[in-house]
This record gives sequence, structure tokens and C-alpha cells, in this order.
Amino acid sequence: MKLTVLVDNNTYIDEYYFGEPAVSYYIEAEDKCILFDAGYSDIFLKNAQKMGIALGKLTHVVLSHGHNDHSEGLKYLHAEIGLQNIKVIAHPDCFFPKYYDNLFIGSPYSVSEIETIADYHPSKMPYPITDNLIFLGEIPRKTSFENQHAIGKYEKDGTLYDDYLIDDSAMVYKTNKGIFIITGCSHSGICNIIEYAKEICNENRVVGVLGGFHLFEDNEQLRKTIAYLQKCEIKQFYPCHCVSLLAKAKMMEKLPVLEVGVGMKLEL
Repeated sequence: MKLTVLVDNNTYIDEYYFGEPAVSYYIEAEDKCILFDAGYSDIFLKNAQKMGIALGKLTHVVLSHGHNDHSEGLKYLHAEIGLQNIKVIAHPDCFFPKYYDNLFIGSPYSVSEIETIADYHPSKMPYPITDNLIFLGEIPRKTSFENQHAIGKYEKDGTLYDDYLIDDSAMVYKTNKGIFIITGCSHSGICNIIEYAKEICNENRVVGVLGGFHLFEDNEQLRKTIAYLQKCEIKQFYPCHCVSLLAKAKMMEKLPVLEVGVGMKLEL
């Protein structure tokens, strides 16, 4: 598997790409070309072009969840190359309208619209993209310390409900040394995600984790998350996007934290 960071909050020094508080990764696995999240704007297209990545070869788009900093770029991708022949994989709740203080923060498309313009495959269950790369679907939430606070509201059948981001998911890649986890924001909890990935893959070895973990404060959740991650004996740990500087600093005291920025390339 080859992974390239197309969009992140950070960019590397002396590598002149665009950054924004969002996520988009380009992944090549076996004979598949996958876009994991699409960022907030069209900068993933600009960065990909500058990197020499031909997004016209995409076979799949996978969405971690429906917030606009992960899904808004879909409309630019559709305008650029179309989505008709691309499999779009997400939790069934991903395209429900989402709001925060009356501000729309959801996907640019409704369920009916994405069904019309793309080869849409909603799945609560784990969905294999290749023999070794799996979309995890709905993540069981079992930890007591990973906060499950509602973030705004989502709309279903004309009614607004508290949004606990049940649509939040991730991907796992199986290697001969263990599993590698790829996340968007980890609203479902990074420890819950890792535990589910281990269960689905029947593998306890975790070689690496990359993504946002939605951790900002030095609190019980952060401390217990770090303790859990230490027990996993992770060799490559890449916190990015929605992880504060304070949280990264605390992680660096105990974990092998590595830098993430637009243009980063990872090969497993």
C-alpha cells in the first residue's frame, strides 16, 4: 500500500502545497486507487496535480464521516472528473444533513443525490476494498473514557436529532507484520477503532496509526488513550488534523510520534 497526504492542517517546510483544516489521503492498494476523504475545498485536486497524481484513475472514494471538512471536496471532484464510475463507500448516515448552531456542516450531497451521481455503496458492516484494505463500517463504542458528546444535529426524515457521529469510521490495512489504521477524525474513539480493527482482522499487532483523533485537552480521555496506545506497542504513530499541539506534546512523551504534512508519502 502507498499512501500520500493530499490535505492536512499542516504542510512540510519547503514543500509548497496547499493546506487547510481538513483531511484527504490518496491510497494505492493492489490494483485499486482510493481517495480517503476529500477535504473542504478543491485544494486536494491542486495538490494531487502538483504531485503528479492522476485522480482520473480513482476506483473508490471512502468517507470517514459526513462533516464538510472531509466531504465538501466531493463536489469539486464530481465537477472535475465525475463520480459515475467511482465506488463511493461510507456509513449509511454519512449523507444525512448535519448542523452546528444552525450552520450547515454536512456533505454537499444528500443520500438521493449521491445515489444518482455515484456508484454508492453504504455499509454499516466492514467492507473489503481489496484483500487487505477494509472499510470498517460502524464502530462499536465500548470504552468508558472516550467521550461521546453530540456535535450539533443531524436530520433524518425531517426531524433533527443530536449527532453522536455514528457514521464515523476508518480503514485498516493488513500487512504481514500487523495492521495499519487510517482515520479521519476518530469521533468514535481511536481506541474503539483499533479494537474493532483488531477484531475484524483477527490480529493483535498494530504496526501504525495515521489520522485525526479529535483530542485537544490534557484530560482523562487523553491520558487513558495514551496508556492504551502504549500497550499496543505501535511503531509508527502519525497524529494529525484534529489533534492539538498540547495533545501531540503529551503523546510525544510516551509514543513514537512522527510528523504529518501535505505531501507526506508512506509505503507499507
